Formats: sequence, C-alpha cells, structure tokens
Amino acid sequence: MLMKQPISPALLHGIAERFRVLGDPTRLAILNTLMDRGELNVGELVEILGCSQANVSKHLRVLHDKGIVERRQAGTSAYYAIIDPSVTALCDIVCDRLRDQAQREAAAYAGV
Repeated sequence: MLMKQPISPALLHGIAERFRVLGDPTRLAILNTLMDRGELNVGELVEILGCSQANVSKHLRVLHDKGIVERRQAGTSAYYAIIDPSVTALCDIVCDRLRDQAQREAAAYAGV
C-alpha cells in the first residue's frame, strides 16, 4: 500500500474552507439547480428556489469568490454556471453514499 503525502496545515485550512462554503443548504440548492438546469440568472434562481434576491445574490457571491461558479454579464442580467468540476463529482459521491445508507437503514428497520 502506498502512503499518501502528508497534508500541510495550509492545505487543511483550504479544504476546511471549501467544505464550509459547500456546507450551506442554500448554496447546495443553488449548485444543485445549476447542475440540473445549466446556466441561470439570479431572477431565475430566485423563482426556482423561492428565496429572496438578496439571499441568492449573497450566496452566489460566496460561490463566485471561491471559484466554484462563474458569472457572465449579459445586459442588466448576470448569469451563473458551475466551473469547478470537483463540485459535481463531490455531490455525486456524497449523494450516492447517503442514498445507500438510507436504503440500508430502511431495510434494517423493515427487518429485511
């Protein structure tokens, strides 16, 4: 078995920061919507998510500042899309794991 290189404290801090950014349910809802529907503007996200424009804009700013989404200006509208491919992969891993866990728990409760 190969030993991985130790993770530096600075890298650990960066990893923790990435998980903090992804640890907010509203930001996850925004990312999930962008994964499902592709590029959207703030108004479209507000309508889909049922959140205020200020709230959606605040979360998009965090995601943009951390390099997770990109912003494209078109007239008076700003459109957002995911640019960090690791986000989709990470979401797939976590969602699959939680689905498997829920199925095992349901089977255990059902006595299967």
